[in-house]
Amino acid sequence: MPITKSAKKALKQNRKKRVFNLKRIRKMRSLIKESNILIKDKKKEEALKILPETYKAIDKASKHGVIKKNTANRKKSRLTKAIESIDISK
Repeated sequence: MPITKSAKKALKQNRKKRVFNLKRIRKMRSLIKESNILIKDKKKEEALKILPETYKAIDKASKHGVIKKNTANRKKSRLTKAIESIDISK
């Protein structure tokens, strides 16, 4: 347990930030999973509809330091590539 006043404050801040970071991670992961399910089911239109929301969640996680910038770019790139590769003619 923290002893000094500043260490107590730091612990309090860390706990508060952790809650927000977990929320951002959860939102991002759930949207990515949802997109992957739609890609697997070959539902290109629905996947394209939730793509901006997924991008937003990934960008927010990156902006706040939950994930790194290159990780965010890689996730977005792979997701877009997977959606574009869906062949709906079959």
